Amino acid sequence: MKIATYNINGINGRLPVLLQWLKIASPDVVCLQELKAPDEKFPEQALLEAGYHSIWHGEKSWNGVAILSRYGEIKETRRGLDGDPEDLHSRYIEAFINGVVIGCLYLPNGNPCPGPKFDYKLKWIKRFSKHAKKLQSFDLPVALIGDYNIIPTDLDTYKPEKYVENALFRPEVRKQFSSLKKTGWVDALRKLYPGQRVYTFWDYLRHAFDRNAGLRLDHFLLNDSLSSRLKAAGVDKEVRGWPHSSDHAPVWILLDEL
Repeated sequence: MKIATYNINGINGRLPVLLQWLKIASPDVVCLQELKAPDEKFPEQALLEAGYHSIWHGEKSWNGVAILSRYGEIKETRRGLDGDPEDLHSRYIEAFINGVVIGCLYLPNGNPCPGPKFDYKLKWIKRFSKHAKKLQSFDLPVALIGDYNIIPTDLDTYKPEKYVENALFRPEVRKQFSSLKKTGWVDALRKLYPGQRVYTFWDYLRHAFDRNAGLRLDHFLLNDSLSSRLKAAGVDKEVRGWPHSSDHAPVWILLDEL
């Protein structure tokens, strides 16, 4: 079972890139973030023609999440998080696919920091962590996948000193990510590449991709029953270099079948 995540950064404007990558990489399940499209503008038919069923929670602005599957129609189990009825942003969607609970998330950026956006980020992580704890009680394989907008350690950025005041790298955020992992979640890429600089994002500015001035923002957190099936993982870095591509590259894991 091959599961991927991709912050598409505007699904309709980058639909040709997405379709080309799907054809080449052939993932079984894909989590998408930053759709930048309301529900009625989601390209469901184009993805069906490519062999993927979809569920999505769209939003016109910077948000929006979706899950694609080659296993047929998807059983959606949740959209949004509990804890704040006034938070209507499209940042979380969850499904049960081929025996696995898959949560697709787009965690708030939080900049500028300090400020209201950073406070919202911290509150959102706490709400997400509470839901993740609930998922740990399930006797099912679970994967929490997406753009966490968190640089977990110095190893996950080309230049740690540059991001000291950035919301993605603040000690409060890194501590919450570390605390989340300690409740029983395995960081899939870090498990397989414990000492390597593996990046998933390169800024559009200052030729960041050409210089490999990257960050690791896109993460797979797996519970114990799923992490035991982890076989391989990687980043399709070349996609970031395609014309009109997102500033993120697709990231994937390969799981042994039951």
